[in-house]
Amino acid sequence: MSGPVFMEAERVTFHPVEEDDLEFFRDMINHPEVREGLSATEPRNMADEREWFESLGEDGVQFCLRVDGERVGTVSFRGVSEQWGVAELAYFFHPDHWGEGYATEAVRRMVEYGFDELRYEKVWARVFAFNDGSTRVLEKAGFDHEATLPDQAFARGERVDIERYGVLASE
Repeated sequence: MSGPVFMEAERVTFHPVEEDDLEFFRDMINHPEVREGLSATEPRNMADEREWFESLGEDGVQFCLRVDGERVGTVSFRGVSEQWGVAELAYFFHPDHWGEGYATEAVRRMVEYGFDELRYEKVWARVFAFNDGSTRVLEKAGFDHEATLPDQAFARGERVDIERYGVLASE
């Protein structure tokens, strides 16, 4: 069971990641559709997930997301610059829950948390240019397109662009 509810959105609850969440994370990140959007090229096993779990909190904050008690995905801030008040937002959801609005709801609430409680001035995110679903999530959550980074990554067997989005606390 994930940790206690830390915060809530309308339907999504945010829980501290606990060790018993690791099997869900392993299965989700190994899912072919999820791997494609993350460019995860190597399989993840439980030892990998435990190592990741042990590093949580070193560079940001991560949540396990649930809807009606069921794990649906994750959202995090990473690459946090305390000096500049900037953090990168990252998220992914199990494909069984794509298109249900949970990602948009979770991203909006996470950004609110970043601005109101963590005092970030800016939150940014990056997405593969082909990932229309994630692009829609960011745009619905108020992010503006900031840049296209041509041929920045390798996914789907080819070089692909990365789109960078951002939102300011003052907006």
